[in-house]
Amino acid sequence: MNVHATRNTNGYGISIETLDGRVAIYRDDILLAESTNAKVMYETRLPPAIYVPREDVRVDLSGETELQTFCPFKGTATYHDVLIGDERLANSVWAYEDSLPESKAIQSHIGFMPAAYTHIDLGDNQLRQPRDGNISGPLIDWLMRGAGSISTPEDFTKTLAEKMLEHGIAIQRLSILVWSLHPLIAGKHYIWEKGAEEISTNIPTYEIHDHPAFINSPLRHVSNGLGGVRQRLNVDNPHNSFPIMEDLRAKGGTDYVAMPLPFSDGRINVLTLTCDHPNGFTTENLGLVFECSAVIARYYEVFMQRENAQALLETYVGKRTGARVLGGDIRRGDGDDIDAAIMFCDLRNSTSLEEDLGRTEYINLLNEFFETVSGIVHDNDGEVLKFIGDAVLAVFPAGEDPGKARSDAQRSAVEIVEKLAELRRSDKNRQCDCSIGVSFGRVTYGNVGSRERLDFTVIGHAANVAARLGEYGKLNGHRIVVSEDIEPACSRAVPLGPVDLHNVSHPVKSFALQTSADTVLDA
Repeated sequence: MNVHATRNTNGYGISIETLDGRVAIYRDDILLAESTNAKVMYETRLPPAIYVPREDVRVDLSGETELQTFCPFKGTATYHDVLIGDERLANSVWAYEDSLPESKAIQSHIGFMPAAYTHIDLGDNQLRQPRDGNISGPLIDWLMRGAGSISTPEDFTKTLAEKMLEHGIAIQRLSILVWSLHPLIAGKHYIWEKGAEEISTNIPTYEIHDHPAFINSPLRHVSNGLGGVRQRLNVDNPHNSFPIMEDLRAKGGTDYVAMPLPFSDGRINVLTLTCDHPNGFTTENLGLVFECSAVIARYYEVFMQRENAQALLETYVGKRTGARVLGGDIRRGDGDDIDAAIMFCDLRNSTSLEEDLGRTEYINLLNEFFETVSGIVHDNDGEVLKFIGDAVLAVFPAGEDPGKARSDAQRSAVEIVEKLAELRRSDKNRQCDCSIGVSFGRVTYGNVGSRERLDFTVIGHAANVAARLGEYGKLNGHRIVVSEDIEPACSRAVPLGPVDLHNVSHPVKSFALQTSADTVLDA
């Protein structure tokens, strides 16, 4: 059974009273408004607010400005400038043109910002002091003491909904939309529904911004800074412009609110609640959530900052390296000596390609090259450590199985060459080719650089040899050249003998790998 629980604490409250006699609002000696039908609103934690009918305003007002604010009890406020001669007082008055039921008494009335007036003549009226009630309870107690131990946004969302129910808020559905910093993912949308065992997590791509379901949704409205949304679902509403309202009504929803969850960087995320109590949300319900919203937003901001940090690190330095950095390897010199296969893959003829294609098409080709190489490396358990100009540096850590690392590296090299050949055959404009060097040995895998700017990379003889073997292949007509450390893992290796490499003190016994693509190129 759905009930609004009665708590022993003072809930968030709002009340509107009519003032007696004449009330006048002044800016120095200028009369801004004069009314015998003025009203005062008392709201928890806020000073009393005086409202006058629009027809009792005695100065000119501009049209609606771009500013809007949202209150879950009053609705969306629109603002106007006050015009006094040549003076314009920006956003100095507000009005609720379509007030919510709790505040119908002030619909279309005008409220003045404190900076707009110097004094108010209340006549014989005496205003009460604002009531700053204690609205603690299970939800706030949990946010202050228990929520910090929850490690995932999914678990936080589930417990948040359960604590709202425990506090007497009759929610049927709760959703949180938080925006992300990720090259592919726009954000996360967590949805709790009563009776469902698991949280539903949607991970929209950036195409969401062009999707009709999002364009015509409360989520877009709120996240674009247009104010919140409050709508009763069990009454006729001529302003129902969001299709999701019909879906929620069909599932038994009676009341709906979408409110902003602002992050400290200014991004606006969205909290939505759907009620299934016949009378909808109470003022105390929404007042509690509204007061807690800043704290709730901070929890999700912490979750998303960690996810963003992980996503950005994985994007720029790779999954393994990103995990190392998040794990605390952040000081210069932090790192390990590991055995690994190192692959250096360089785009051929990049200078002439840029001249022939032009900058835009060349960048597209370069991105396709990087995408091809990265995908194959990842599929073979390697990691792209960095892009260096038009080249790719990849590492295949040996761990407990050096043979597998060697095999993964040479297989990646062969698959890259064959995939690029396939792309060239399918499109004569995609003349993308490469030169690859592969070596194996002990390298330092960690942080190097200055005190202010670090680079997580591999340093060592094997890394240098891989880069030089790639250069040697480019100059001598071989797409893949490997050191003798890699050759045992290769099935079609052509001996090249000891090869003199630039900045390598001793000749390196090397092999050229044959593939289904042409093996010999013009030097």
